[in-house]
Amino acid sequence: MSEQVIREGYKLTEEELRQVQEIQQDLISEVKRICDKCGIHYNMVGGTMLGAIRHKGYIPWDDDADIGFLRTEYEKFRKACKTELNHEKYYMQDLRDTEGYRWGYGKLRRKNTEFIRLGQEFMPYEQGISIDLMPFDNVPDRMLLRKLHFFHCFLYRKLFWSEVGSRVEKNTGIRIIYKVMRLLPMKVIIKRYQRFIDKGQKKKTQLVRILTFPTPKGVYGYERRWYLQLSRYSFGDMMLPGAKDYDGYLRIKYGNYKELPPIEKRKVHPVSKLKLFEEQ
Repeated sequence: MSEQVIREGYKLTEEELRQVQEIQQDLISEVKRICDKCGIHYNMVGGTMLGAIRHKGYIPWDDDADIGFLRTEYEKFRKACKTELNHEKYYMQDLRDTEGYRWGYGKLRRKNTEFIRLGQEFMPYEQGISIDLMPFDNVPDRMLLRKLHFFHCFLYRKLFWSEVGSRVEKNTGIRIIYKVMRLLPMKVIIKRYQRFIDKGQKKKTQLVRILTFPTPKGVYGYERRWYLQLSRYSFGDMMLPGAKDYDGYLRIKYGNYKELPPIEKRKVHPVSKLKLFEEQ
């Protein structure tokens, strides 16, 4: 049975959010199953790691989930999904596999659901309820190269975002820049982006990051050890890996992570279309 809600700028009710989180936990469970079977290393990152430490599960108002992989492990997972993923229930999206997809990280989605964010209705690919699959790539050790690398990451992020930004950006000047950016063929951008990834893989470095996801101010990347030295933590009814030094990671990522943010800063994503799939 499915339930469909279509409203302009709609924010999820508490019950709908709970059901979205349940579907996402099912997606996380599928990641865990595949990784355990294939010996692939993964860990909770971002708000999912914060939720595990502060709430023993989801941040109550969170409507997404983040699973991280060092780049080599991400590629193993992407390859494993072609044969190991339950394709009757799930599908994975990646720049190289999904026409029109414009994000520098992957998504695992649940079939027969929809979670379309406001302003992205025109994107030409399926948008089922999803979790983010975050590949972490090397950041140069030398400061000058780090700054150059940071600029390249910023540029690719804006190029990928330009399809959306050219429609939703309120600043006229920036919207025009996005309109120019979106004229560049995606095949060319993806090819250059892949070269950028491959070049960075030649040498292990102290820091790693998601190339097309912003970092906190003054932060060029995160300690590699946070993705290698792991412990297991409760996340709902699952035990999932996360940084052993969770305090060090979360302080860099969020500052005073133990303190709840004020209500007005508890971000949720407005959606224009929501379809929940429920098994009977």
